[in-house]
Amino acid sequence: MLHSEMLGDGPDTIVFLHGIGGTVRYWKTRVLPLATSYRLILIDLLGYGQSPKPWTKYTVKRHVEELYQVLHEHESLTIVGHSFGSIVAMAFAARYPHMVKRLVLISLPYFGDKAGAFHYFRNSNLADRYVMTNIAFAALACVMTRYVLRWLLPYVLRDIPREVVQDLTRHTWRSYTSSVWDGIYRHDLVADTKRLDSNCDVLFLHGKRDNTAPLFGVQQLMDGHPDWQLDILDDADHHPLLRNPQWCLQAINLAMKY
Repeated sequence: MLHSEMLGDGPDTIVFLHGIGGTVRYWKTRVLPLATSYRLILIDLLGYGQSPKPWTKYTVKRHVEELYQVLHEHESLTIVGHSFGSIVAMAFAARYPHMVKRLVLISLPYFGDKAGAFHYFRNSNLADRYVMTNIAFAALACVMTRYVLRWLLPYVLRDIPREVVQDLTRHTWRSYTSSVWDGIYRHDLVADTKRLDSNCDVLFLHGKRDNTAPLFGVQQLMDGHPDWQLDILDDADHHPLLRNPQWCLQAINLAMKY
């Protein structure tokens, strides 16, 4: 069973799904103000944080199946996902439309297909060029980070909260590489958008300076969906919640009113 934590006891439930390398602590202190009005469920995805880390393929389908075991007794959910967590959120809503009322998708990565993702990252910075396009380098980076560089990360990534940096090592090279290759590059996100219930509200929150999940991908994905909404934070990168939590909370609160 996936590790989860519950905050608040409001009539409406909001589920939070972190991105690759994240845990429940990515959200916990920053979304706590919402607990005065809503029930919050924070979940560690399979292979991350305190959840099990089996030797398996970390496909979106597998992530959704594990998530269902935690949420199957709930209904009218609002699911907030960050990065890869927003892909899982979209897939969950497509598979279980009767359970999901609303999606808030932060920094969703969409590149069209695997070739599009590889093309984008091959023209990115040196680190992403190797780690995001070569599975062997990605696995090595995970091992090095976990066993060699973990104590240095808080001093290198000074613009990221300490607890978030610490949790960057709470996965395995298998859960990381498979989530990227099987969960992002090989997953048909467009098929999920077509299966969504037409009554499911969709709000995208995105940083204008996001170089990990480029804004143009979300804009392309929104084509043909005039009811979907996109809010852009001009001075944010891939982590709008970390850069401006109040902006994100206001957007979520406003979405909950509809």
